[in-house]
Parts: sequence; C-alpha cells; structure tokens
Amino acid sequence: MEKRSFSEGDQPPPREWQNMPTSSASSHRGSIVGSEIVPSSLKEIAPILRVADEIESEKPRVAYLCRIYAFEKAQELDPTSRGRNVRQFKTALLKRIGKANDPTLKVLAKKSDASEMKSFYQDYYRGKIKPLQNAADKAHRAQLSKACITGVVLFEVLEAVYTTLSIKIEKEILKARNKVEENMQIYAPYNILPLVPVGANQAISKYPEIQSAVKALHKTEDLPWPNGHEKKKHGDVLDWLQAIFGFQEDNVANQREHLILLLANVHIRRSPRSESQDQVLTEVMKKLFENYEKWYKFLDEKSNLRLPETKAQQRKLLYIGLYLLIWGEAANLRFMPECLCYIFHRMADDVNGRLHDNSVSRRNMEPAYGGGEEAFLRKVVTPFYQVIAKEAERGKRGRSAHSQWRNYDDLNEYFWSVDCFQLGWPMKPEAHFFHVPAAEDSIPAYQDRWVGKVNFVEIRSFWHIFRSFDRMWSFFILCLQAMIIVAWNGSGDPNALFTPDVFKKVLSIFITAPILKLVQAVLDVILSWKAQWSMTSFVKLRYILKVVLAAVWVIILPVTYAYTWANAPGLAQTIKSWFGNGSNSPSLFVLAVVIYLSPNMLAALLFLFPLIRRSLERSNYKIVMLMMWWSQPRLYVGRGMHESMFCLFKYTLFWVLLMITKLAFSYYIEIKPLVGLTKAIMSVRVTNFQWHEFFPRAENNIGVVIALWAPVILVYFMDTQIWYAIFSTLCGGFCGVIRGLGEVRTLGMLRSRFQSLPDAFNVHLIAKEEAQSNEEGKAKFARLWNTIIISFREEDLISDREKDLLLMPYQADRELKDIIQWPPFLLASKIPMALDMAKDSNSKDQELRKRIETDNYMSSAIRECYAQFRSIINILVQGEREKELIDKIFEQVERHVERHDLTSTLKMSALPSLHDLFVQLIKLLEKGPLFASAGAISFPIDERTAQENWKKIKRLHLLLTTKDSAMDVPSNLEARRRICFFTNSLFMKMPAAPKVCNMLSFSVLTPYYNEDVLFSLQKLERENEDLFQDGVSILFYLQKFFPDEWTNFLERVKCKSEEQVKKSVELIEQLCLWASYRGQTLARTVRGMMYYRKALELQAFLEKADIKALERGHKAVEQYIDRAKCQEEVDMKFTYVVSCQQYGIHKRSGDHRAQDIERLMKEYPSLRVAYIDEVEERSKDESGRTNQAYYSTLMKATFPNPIGSSNSVEKLVQVIYRIKLPGPAILGEGKPENQNHAIIFTRGECLQTIDMNQDNYMEEALKMRNLLEEFREKHDGVRFPTILGLREHIFTGSVSSLAWFMSNQEASFVTIGQRLLANPLKVRFHYGHPDVFDRLFHLTRGGVSKASKVINLSEDIFVGFNSTLREGNVTHHEYIQVGKGRDVSLNQISMFEAKIANGNGEQTLSRDIYRLGHRFDFFRMLSCYFTTIGFYFNTLICVLTVYIFLYGRLYLVLSGFEKELSTQPMIRDNRPLQVALASQSFVQFGFAMVLPMLMEIGLERGFLNALSDFVMMQLQLASIFFTFSLGIKTHYYGRTILHGGAKYRGTSRSFGVFYAKFADNYRMYSRSHFVKGFELMILLLVYQIFGESHTGAIANILITMYMWFMVGSWLFAPFLFNPSGFEWQKIVDDWREWKKWISNQGGIVPPEKSWETWWEEEHEHLCHSGMWCIIAETILALRFFIYQYGLVYHLNIVKHNKSFLVYGISWLVIFLILFVIKFDVLILNGENYKVWKESVLLQLGWMDIDYVIRKDKPPVSTDLSTTTEITLYNQWERSNRVCAISIRAKISHSISGLVAQHSNAKALLEAIDVQFESFEKAHAMTVMPRSSSAYSSLYGR
Repeated sequence: MEKRSFSEGDQPPPREWQNMPTSSASSHRGSIVGSEIVPSSLKEIAPILRVADEIESEKPRVAYLCRIYAFEKAQELDPTSRGRNVRQFKTALLKRIGKANDPTLKVLAKKSDASEMKSFYQDYYRGKIKPLQNAADKAHRAQLSKACITGVVLFEVLEAVYTTLSIKIEKEILKARNKVEENMQIYAPYNILPLVPVGANQAISKYPEIQSAVKALHKTEDLPWPNGHEKKKHGDVLDWLQAIFGFQEDNVANQREHLILLLANVHIRRSPRSESQDQVLTEVMKKLFENYEKWYKFLDEKSNLRLPETKAQQRKLLYIGLYLLIWGEAANLRFMPECLCYIFHRMADDVNGRLHDNSVSRRNMEPAYGGGEEAFLRKVVTPFYQVIAKEAERGKRGRSAHSQWRNYDDLNEYFWSVDCFQLGWPMKPEAHFFHVPAAEDSIPAYQDRWVGKVNFVEIRSFWHIFRSFDRMWSFFILCLQAMIIVAWNGSGDPNALFTPDVFKKVLSIFITAPILKLVQAVLDVILSWKAQWSMTSFVKLRYILKVVLAAVWVIILPVTYAYTWANAPGLAQTIKSWFGNGSNSPSLFVLAVVIYLSPNMLAALLFLFPLIRRSLERSNYKIVMLMMWWSQPRLYVGRGMHESMFCLFKYTLFWVLLMITKLAFSYYIEIKPLVGLTKAIMSVRVTNFQWHEFFPRAENNIGVVIALWAPVILVYFMDTQIWYAIFSTLCGGFCGVIRGLGEVRTLGMLRSRFQSLPDAFNVHLIAKEEAQSNEEGKAKFARLWNTIIISFREEDLISDREKDLLLMPYQADRELKDIIQWPPFLLASKIPMALDMAKDSNSKDQELRKRIETDNYMSSAIRECYAQFRSIINILVQGEREKELIDKIFEQVERHVERHDLTSTLKMSALPSLHDLFVQLIKLLEKGPLFASAGAISFPIDERTAQENWKKIKRLHLLLTTKDSAMDVPSNLEARRRICFFTNSLFMKMPAAPKVCNMLSFSVLTPYYNEDVLFSLQKLERENEDLFQDGVSILFYLQKFFPDEWTNFLERVKCKSEEQVKKSVELIEQLCLWASYRGQTLARTVRGMMYYRKALELQAFLEKADIKALERGHKAVEQYIDRAKCQEEVDMKFTYVVSCQQYGIHKRSGDHRAQDIERLMKEYPSLRVAYIDEVEERSKDESGRTNQAYYSTLMKATFPNPIGSSNSVEKLVQVIYRIKLPGPAILGEGKPENQNHAIIFTRGECLQTIDMNQDNYMEEALKMRNLLEEFREKHDGVRFPTILGLREHIFTGSVSSLAWFMSNQEASFVTIGQRLLANPLKVRFHYGHPDVFDRLFHLTRGGVSKASKVINLSEDIFVGFNSTLREGNVTHHEYIQVGKGRDVSLNQISMFEAKIANGNGEQTLSRDIYRLGHRFDFFRMLSCYFTTIGFYFNTLICVLTVYIFLYGRLYLVLSGFEKELSTQPMIRDNRPLQVALASQSFVQFGFAMVLPMLMEIGLERGFLNALSDFVMMQLQLASIFFTFSLGIKTHYYGRTILHGGAKYRGTSRSFGVFYAKFADNYRMYSRSHFVKGFELMILLLVYQIFGESHTGAIANILITMYMWFMVGSWLFAPFLFNPSGFEWQKIVDDWREWKKWISNQGGIVPPEKSWETWWEEEHEHLCHSGMWCIIAETILALRFFIYQYGLVYHLNIVKHNKSFLVYGISWLVIFLILFVIKFDVLILNGENYKVWKESVLLQLGWMDIDYVIRKDKPPVSTDLSTTTEITLYNQWERSNRVCAISIRAKISHSISGLVAQHSNAKALLEAIDVQFESFEKAHAMTVMPRSSSAYSSLYGR
C-alpha cells in the first residue's frame, strides 16, 4: 500500500473526478446518516465522507484531507476491491481527490496541512462542541452528539496527517480529544430512556419508578464476573449476562430499556406504590414465564426458575433479563416459542450453576457457551437458523409439497417432546434435528437421520375437510339417513318415527356411524403416515387401536342390529344369512349401542361442566393423562380451551335453534317431497333409450335417481351456511341493539343528544381517580371537543366557518354566570325564531316564556346574546352619566322579565329592527374605529382583554346571523360520519379511562415494503393513462373527487387557486401532504397513528391542569400543553415503530421513498423506523473474504423539525440499535418476517398491528386508554383477553361501485360478523389489522403472526388460531374504530379475493384447523367451520351443484330417460329440485353476505337507508359482481387444495378505476371464469335444444335461469365493470393486441407478452402436484366425453342406430379431424417457404385436388371433343381453380404483391418457387451470423 501523501508543499498529481449520485445510511452506531453511496464493505468510511461534505464549503482543504484519509482507509478495509461496487467507488473517489488538490492548495490558509488541520480542529471544538457540553434539552443534546461524531472523525484525520509528517500531537489537542470521547459516552444516542449519567437530568429519568428499576438493575453485588473481564463503571445485571453468554451490545442496550420501561409501567400502576421491586418483578415473571412453566410441566421436567430465600429480587431480574436477551437476539427463532423455552431452560441452568452457593466452586461453573463477541449469535442462534434456512430451501419457496420439508411449526413442535433434550447442551451438531437432506428426493426418513414432519402432515386433499370436522359431517350424514328413512316409510309424518318398525329402521344409523368412524381412523393413519418417524409409540398405538376398534364396531353393530328383526329387511337379512338365522336378541343390540355411545355420553356430561373438562385437559397427572389419551392425543396446545357455562349456553342455544330450523326445512321442503318423486320414478319401467344403454335391464332407474338426488344432497350439506347467514344477521342485529349501536346516526340525533354529551365525555374520557367540579368537567369537555374539531379542520374536512360553528368556548366569562355556551351550530336560527315568536306573542308573556324554555338551546342563546349585548354596550359607553343611564335601562328590562310583563309593557314589534341595528353595530366593530376623528371610539378599549373580546364579537355575530344553513354543519359526509359515530360510541359500554400514568403501555407496529410514502408533485401532475381511463393526473382526480376538501385546503393555506399554491415551496409540501393523506400511503398511516401520542399528551395535560389553566380560551390546544411535563409521560406509554424492510436498499439506490421516510421521521420525532440493513463485511479469519451480513436496525430523528425547513434531512436521522442477524431475515412469508425482525424494538404491555393502508382519527385515539383497560377484565369469566378486536371503516368505498360493494361487505364483516364471532360464538380470531395484542402473551408464544411459506399465506388468522389453542381469548369492541383502504377496481378486488381463497385453501390443510376442529366442543366446532373454511367450501359446493345438476340433466336428456318419464306429473313439476336451486342461488347472488350488510346499515344509518342502498346496489349490478366473485373463490380455493399455487398477490393500492385491456382480463379470468362459463353455456344450450321438445321452453328457462345468470356474469362481468369497456376503438385495439399476444412464442418472454409462456406459468402448479391430485384432475377432465357419447347418437346421420359401433366410428372421425388440423397449411411469410410448400402439397393431395399439379393442361374442350377429353378438361379446370384459391389463401397479405399473378395453379406454384427459394437462402446467410453472434454473447464464447 502506498504511503499517505500530505502536503508541506508537495502535491499529488491532479486527477479527473466524476460525480456519483450518492445516498446511504451509515452503519456506524450513533452516526448520522451520510449523503454518499458507500459500498457496504466500506461502511466505516461513511462518517468521514459525510464530514468532508459538511465542511467542504467552509474548509475545502480539510475536506480534501478527509477524503484522502477515507481512501487510505478503504484500501486497508478492502485492498483487493472484492466487495460489491468497491472498485468503481475507489476510482471515483480517487478522481475527486485528484481534481480537488490544486484548488484547495490555492486557498490554503496556513503553510501546511498539519497546521490547517490543527487550526480547524481547535476551532471546531471551541465553537461547536464546548458550548453544548452542558446541554439539557433534546435538541442541544442531539446537536452535541452529532458534533462529537464529527470531532472524532476530524481527530482521526489529524492523527493520520501528523503521523505521516512525523509530528507529535500537542497535549491540548489530546485533551480536547479525550473530552470529545467522554462526551460520546455521556451523550450517546438513545431511544426513549437516556441511560447515561447526563440522562439523569431528563424528566423521564426522574420518575421514581424508572429510578427504582434502574437501581434494581445495578445491584450486582456478589455476581461472579468472568475471570479477566473488565467490569463497567455503571454495570448492571444485563452486562453480567452479556459477559457470561456473549450477547450483542446493542441487544443488551435495547432490552435494558425495554425491561426498565416494562418494570416502571407495572410499578406505576400498583396501589399503594412502594419502592420495592419484588412484587413488580413477580407480576412480570408470572406473565413472561407462563408459557415456560407450562412447557416444563408438560415435559415433566424440573423448573430452572430457582429463587433463593435471599437475593430473590436479583435472581428474578436475572431470569427476566436472560429471557428478554434470548428473545431479542433470536431472529427467526422467535416463531418457535418452545425452542426459546428450551434455550432459556438450558441457559438458566448455567446461571444457576454460576450462582451456586459454594463461592469457590461457582467460579469453575462456566456456562456451556462462554462469553465472547457475538458468542450467543454464533453458537446458539445460528445452528437453529441454519436448519430453518435449509428447510426453507428444500421447500423451494413453497413449490415443494408440504410433506417434503419442515416449516416453523414442525421445528417448534420438536420441542414438545422430551426428545428435544437429546440435543444436549452444548448442542450436538450430529443430532438428528440439525440434519437436513440436501434435496427433496433424498433418502427416505426411515433410512436417513432427517427428523421429518412432526405431529402433523399437510397433505393436499379434500379429505382434510372431513378429517378436521368429522363430527359435523357424521351428524349431517346420520340426520340425512334418518330423515330419508322416516320419509320413505308410511306417510312421511315425523311422528312415524315413534312407531316400532320405523324407529327400528332409524336405528340403522348405528351401522353408518361406525363406518364413518372407521373412515376417520383410516384417514388419520393415511394422512399422518409421513410423520410416523417422529411419532411416539403411544401415538402410533392410539392410531392402530382406533382403526382396529372402529373395524370391530363395524362388524358388531350391524350383526347385532340384524338380530333385532324377526322378519329382517334386505341388508339385515343378508347379514343374518352370513352368521346364521338364530333367535332375535334386541337387547344385545341395545347393549352394544350403549357401550358404543358411552364415550360420547361421557363427553356430553363433561360438556355440561366445562370447568371439569378444563381441569382434566390441563392436568399433568399420569392417571388423568391416561384417561384423556383415548379421547384426543396429548398435545402441548389445544388444552383447556372450554368457555364458561354462560358462554356455552349462549352459543349452544344459537346452534340448536339453527339446526332445528335447518333440518325441518330440509325434511319438509327437500327430502320428503323428493322421496315421493323417487318412488314414482322407481316404479316406471323405461325400455326406449336414445343411446346405447349399457345397463338396459337395470332396476329402479337408479341413474335417474342419482341425477335427481345429487344436487339436492349437495344443497343439504351447503344450506347450513345460508341458515347461518340468516341467524347471524338476526342475532348480530340484536346484539348491536343491546350494545347501543345506532343511537346517534344523524346530525339531528346528535343535536338532540348533545346536552348529555358533556356528561358522557367526562364519564368515559376523563379519569375519575380525582374528584372534579362541574365547571372543570365542562372545561375539559370543551377542550376535548375543540381538539376534535380542530383536527377536522387540519384534515380539511371542514371550512373555517364550519370550525367556528362547531367550536365550543371554554374560557371563564363572569358575565355569563351559569349560562352554557353551546357550539353555534346547535343555536343556528334560534335568535331569529325567538324574535318572530316575541313579535307575534300578543302580550302573552307566560306563553312566550314557556315556549322558549321548552327549547334549551333557544333559551341559552337568548340569555347569552342578552348578556353579551349588555357587555358590549357597557364597553362602548364611556361617560359616567351615560353608563348610569344604560344600567337603568337594562335593570328595567330585567325587572319586567322577572314580573312576566315584558311583552305587555315593551313594544315587541321593534325587536327585529333592534336586532338589525345591533348586527350592523357588530359589523362596524369588526371593521375598526367607529369614527374617523381623533379620539374616536374603538373596540375593545382594554388591550389586555382584546383577544377575548374579539372572540365574543365573532361568536355573537354567528348567533345573531346564522340561520338554517348551519343545520347541515358539517357538510362533509366523512366529517358527519365520524362525529356521529364518536358521539354514539360515548353512549356505549366501555371501561372507565385510567389516568395516563396508570394506563397500560402500548406500541403500534406497521410493516412497510415498497408502497408509496408521499406523493411528489411530479407524480401528482403526471397524466397517467394506465391509472385513469381518461389520462388525467392524480391531483386533478383528487380535486374532483374531494371538491369540498380541496376548497377547504385552499382556504387553509390562504390561496385562491392551484397555481398560487405552486408558487411557494412550503405550500407545495402542504399540497403533496394533502394528496398523500387521501391515498393509501404510509404518510396517511403515520399521521393517523401519531394521533395516539397527541391524544395522550392532551389527556396528560388535562389531568395536570387546574381550572384556571383550562379557561385560557379555545385556541389550538398545543399552545397550552406543557410538553416538558407531558411528553416524557407519554414516552413511557406509547411507541410507534414502522418496519421499513427495504429502507436500506432504497437508501443505497437513492430511491425517493427513503428520503420520504426520513421526512416523516422529521415531522414526527417520536416515530421509530426499523429496517434490515444488508452490508458486506470482511471475515475475521486469514482468508479476508467478504461476506454478507444482516442487521436489524432502529433509527430515529435526532430532533424535531417541520417538513419544508431548510435543514438537510439526511443530517437528522440517527441509528440507535444495530442487532446482527444470523442470515437473511426473510425465509418465509414477507410481512410476518418483516414484523418479526422489528418487534424487538417495540415497548409496552400491548401491541397494535397496523397495516400501511390504514388510518386513524383524533377522536378515536382519545378512547385508546379505555380499550386497553379491556385487558384487565375477564369477558367470559374464565380468562383475560389476549387479542382485542376493533372495527374498521373502509374509506375507499366511494371510489367506484365495486369499491362500494366491497366496502359494505367488509364493513358488515368487521361489525356484525365479528360481533357475533366474539360473542356469543366465541370463535373470533385475528382477521388482520388493527387488533391489539397482549404483547407479553404473544412474544412468548410465537409472535403476532405465523410465517411458514405458503401454508401461512393468511398469516394474520393463524395467530388467532394460535392464541385460541394456547388458551387465549379474543374479543371484539365496537366503540372504537380505525380507517382502512381497500381495492377499488375489479382486477384488484379479484387478486385480493384470490389471495384470501388461496389462504383458506392452505388453512384447510393446516394443523391449526385440524386441532381446532377436534379440540372445540361440537357447537363451537360448528362455529369455527362455518366462519372459516366452511364458507369457501360451501361456495365450492354451490358451484358444484350447478355442474352436477346440468350434467345430470344432460344424462337424462341424451339417454332418453327424461322423455320417457315426462308423462309423470310429479316428475314434470320437481319442487324439491327447484327449492335446491333456489337455495344455491341465494349464495350465488351474494344474499348470504347482503343480509348482514343490510342489518348493519339499518342499525347504524336506518333501515330505510338500508333498503335504498340495497336497491341501488342491485341497479349497479351487485348481483353480477357477487356471482363473479363466487367463481374466483371457487377456482382458487379448489385449485389450492388440489395443486397448491397459493401466493401473495400485490394489488398496488392505487387510486384509479383504470381500463383493463382484454389480454389482461383474459390472462386473469381465462381459467377461473371464461373456460368454465363456456362449458356451462354449452351444457345449457344442449339441454335447451334436446330437452325442449318434451318439457317445454318456458319450463327449461325457469329451472335454469340461475345458471344462465351465472354464465352471463362469468363471461361478461370483466367488460361490464371495465371503464370504457364497450368503447369501439378500445375493443379494436384490444383485439389486435390479443392476437399479437396469442401468436407470440414462449421462452424467455414474460407471460404478458406471450400466450405460450402464460400457459406454462398457469399450469406450473401441476408440476408440483401429487399423484392422486393429478388423477383427480384427469378424472374431472373425463366429463367432457359425456358430450361425445350422448350427442353422437342424436345425429341425423346415425338414423337412430343404437349400436356401440356408432360410438367407435365417432372416434375415427375425431382422429381424422385432428389429423387435418395438425397438418393445416402455414401462412407463407417469406421465411418458411420449404415447410409451406410441403404442407400445401400434402393438403392438396389429401383433398384429392392436386390433379393440376401432377398433370399438364389438357386441350380445351370443344364441340368436337370426346366425352373422355371433356371429362379430363373439366377435372383439370376444377382442380386448377380450387388449387389456385387454396394457394393464394395461404400467402400473407404483406408479401402477396411480390408473387406474380397466374391463373394456372402449377405456374403460380413455380413462380412462388422462383421468388422465395432464393430469398430464403439469402435470408439464411444474414440470419446465421447474427444467430452465431447472439449465441456467443449469451454464453460468453
């Protein structure tokens, strides 16, 4: 390496420089993010280059020296330039250095570089560092921290210069350096708590609870530190754990703050408060180690939580700290909670050994994994991580079968067995757990050491639906059997059940029941076969015994049943013939049934006593475990999930009533009538068939019976979903009424309830821990109310005038005394009305008084106006004598009021004139002085009260002049909805709000990938034809879509037009924010979530403020909040983290999204951003190789600065923590992995997960304290909630009709749907955001989502499953809401529906659904089924019913059965089938979703509005949309179960309703809709044609109209809902593009460009399907042969021949047609002549018209020609004419002009030969070199 070159006069040679677009985040902890793109392997020089950039304008020579030092350091870090982009970076840096040398030397102020560096360093220290050393506030501390980092860099450069020039550094400089480094330690960057000595001066550090926690942590007496370890000056127990186990420093710092805040928040709520931490630690330990205690008890192990009698507090802190440190560094292992339990168990044992009582021996008790740099990461986390990564690689990103690789659940469930202790400690690398085969098709598990699947295998099969919910299917099948038996025997009256013969036949269900049990047992064995090698012998024994016992019962029950009959019917007689016709013994069958049912009877008894069942399932006693072993396999999860008796009663009653209704309907409407029809069909003998019947002598027309019964049976299994929709609508509506929904749904209702609103405010939103007066309560109400109104104005929902009408004064006014000053919008037109009433009172004072007092608002308005009128007159009148006169006038008026003779004494008719004059006076006062002369009267007189008096004038003017127009305030519909919902929520039941200091602390976590953050002006102005059909800009679209909000925005920024806004940079920023807040952007989400902080600060202020502070006026509340006292309190309670997964990549690439994120951090200083930083690091071994390293990084803005300021954004972002990961974080599904890496930076006891397309509102944020109190209540009397569900408002519903349909559907689900799921059904799970989690519960149980690839595609609902299985409790609360955006166009909605259907398909295969189906009681299991996968399976059945019906009808029509049976009246009028099809249409048209929607709209907006919305939806083709979406659900759900292919589908969350091209629609809907739609249409046409002759056209149409509607919807909905879908020019363009797309060949061409590539991608899932799935797909495809077999016998050419030979000949015809199609002639394009000529000659020969080619032209026939000559000539002429036409038709139009025209076909062919044979040779000569060149470049040859 060359020696550094610094100047004492010598100069390096000049070099050229080229600018590098640079922007990257420094990876130095505590460094400020720089502005240079620095390769990650050279991250250490980023601060040096940043300093060079900063000081270049001030000291260019010093900047030059910094860059030289940076270059030399880069040479040291990567001397061979192996890192990514290192060589290019060094070259560019060197050029810049060379270019800067000469100019910097010219301006060199001193004689040498050393002098220049010394001077600048000393000046920088004195001017920038020293003055800030005693910084107290956050801004100065942040500036000092930044200055110290710069100082450290400058000293490094100075030292390098001195060393090069062999100069000794002066003591003064060294002293300054030491002070800077000391400041670096003291003022180190921090997140929330400044845990450094200087941080003790911060307000948050002065909390006694914080100090108590810090003090407890620092008690490290008697802790045996490792030998040779240098103890820190302020070391604590976490430092000790780091020294022992080698945790990362930043992990320790992160968890230290986490632990202190957690302890402080628990401590601050304790009453009475004490300094002792013991009880606090006990409470935290109970929560944190609840799962660990269950785990070691489950495995029958001893706990390693050993608390000695002395120093128990220290031991508790060690255990809590150890677990948090393990969790904080566990990376992907956090998805495996029991794996963490195992690691903690082993490491806690090491701690116990280290702290053994024998002080001599404990020094020698070293932990298995000793301390050292990153020791825990390398030695513990990385081995587990590598197993996860290898298994994910085997999974091929989800394309491999689930059974071929272990997902997170498999790996975690390995630790549910004592086998996990075989791993040892230290862990054995050769353990089977760590062995992963290299390939999918490697050695089978029984020959290999691979552990394989654990406890469950996800096999693609529809049998999972029966296996998971076998009790339900058995119940339905047995009920169906019983109903058919009852209906078949006698009259069909249900009372016949009690007759001996019928009852005995019904008992045959006990033959069916054991068969179903056997099927279930066999399925368990088959589907669990691939997990056999990880099963315990007890589990295998249970599976075998289940099969054997079920088989035994299959024999015993039928045999004993047969011997109950004296004259046995068919089946019983057959059984008796096998075993002998012995004597009858009914009692034996009864005994067998009792024994068979005994487990069920015991389960029913335990069902009635859930407390006993819970105790038995939770028990770890051997005898109890043996008793429970048979009923269900012993698993770690799924125990003790039973609810209280009252909850059980509620959902049992719901399902009992539903089942009674469903079975009664099925029996009377479907089963019973169809039985009579079946008897009639079976009695008819059919002999005349219209095709070759294979079974002409078959009895009872069994094929017809199957065709009739199949659709009815399917509907029987499906229609429970319909009854659930009906009952859920009624029950959900009733629950909504009970909860108080809809009490305030209009502005009129708001006005009528407003008087009681202050009391409701104070009851729910004001902490009641301290008594308060009425005046204080009113003042607090006004504060909160005005804050909400001001937030409306800031969001531009209301105008300035509307704001003034809605604001409520809360300043003290002595003159108003007890008068309540209501908001002016309540008092609108009250004064004019009162004037009219007084004028027309006719001296009836009592009547006038009574009329006024009946209206409280009018009475308040009159009293306030009178008092303000008197006050203003008194201010205006200055003379003493005049004042006395005025006082007498007012006294006289008041005296008349008291005597009730005001109207009779005074002239009331003059009041309107007085009113007008007074209004004129107020207008004059508002303008300025009353007179122009010197000393004129002006208002107000006293400048001290000027502001208050002007407010009085303004309000009085509103009261006097505002008329009916204010009745509609606010006019914005969104503002109305929000204010009405908020008001209504205050009259609903919710917990009382605690004080802010006593509330539960919480965090909000938002995962972000690469969506829009902020809209730039360029993006807003760009006309986008892809986004909007007319090519308009986003800004134009928003202005037209939100016209009132745009007007309000212009008013707020005091501009009159858009052009005026664009003249100011600051206003442009405001414009971009205004637009961003109306899209689905991250900026909107961040603003909404930061309302939590704003609300908490306000509530903290109201708790601290006295009545005088509350009466300062109604300005913006922020001006009166003492932030120094309130912010620190809120810091303890609220944290917001946005997990920007791609931020590091965006930063390095200069993406504007990184800059936008930083601007958000600058706008909201308390916002934290976590991201995954991918860097290159040199290995520490001798090889010096560069490796990729990954870090979970947290950063923040160093101090607040509003958007649009002149300060540089990059200089305000600071890295707080960098925790190294064992490898890439994203191994499974993206979003849960993104959440998982950032969850370690969250704080508090609760966690709300918010998606980045959500919003929040100020008024809703005020209720967050109330919501969190729900965690302290047992809602079911059994357990505390673990997830709190919230309702959502879909704010994109007004964009389009489709968006409206979806928003209504979504709104009904998140309200009435989830209301019912939570209570009474108790099966609400986590359906996405914005639910609030019990954070400590879930961080010890796998996190807030599951992340296994594909199987956990719907990652959110799985955490609900997990929480329920682990004895959690999920509730739902509707008094608080957040906003959410949804997709707005058909293609976006379709992709979303496809993703959900894919997710439900994977859920069907999952272990979670299987366990819920088996661990829930029967009725709760029904709730689980019909609200999860059951909805999608029943949707599939709905479509399958149509197919079964049509194919059954096709069979009847083509075979001739329908014609022969049409003479029967019952058959012609098939009522049961019509009812079944009507039931199917109920689901098809979306009524199952519309009913809850109508109920919820009726509750919240009125049933008249609900009815009008329903009519409007139908007029906007909602039924077509719901029918179309039915096809999406069916296709993707069914395909996922059979073949897989589930994947996340991004929908872009864009604004516009864009035009979708036909090719795009074809690619998206071809397989799911178009192909199936055409198939159904052909079925319907065939049935219409062949069935009309004997059933009638009208009858056919009536019975098939639902199917025709489905066909029309599936084929034409993409065009109906496509903007400009029927515009002719676009149709023509689409046709051309589609033809081009369909003709393009595949290869490397993307699917959007080639049909072939798309086809291969569309069928890719078949490549990964199992054998049985391929067989099932093949069998389904064979249905098309029914067409051929039936239609061939109806052709006229057959002439009614029924021979099977006809069918055989039809195959020959098909092969001939295929042969002709195969050898069809290509189109001649000039390049394919040879192939074209061969195909032409082959076709002409095949058609026998090539005579003209083979023979020369004969003589033209004349009258003298012979008959033979004439025949030959005619033959030649015909052949010539046809051949010429055929040849010309196969020539492309583009080259037809190149061919000479000949009438002779042979001559024409020769001319073509001459023309194109030479062309093809020439073309080949030019193409070959190009192909060779392309081949060489492609393969590098």
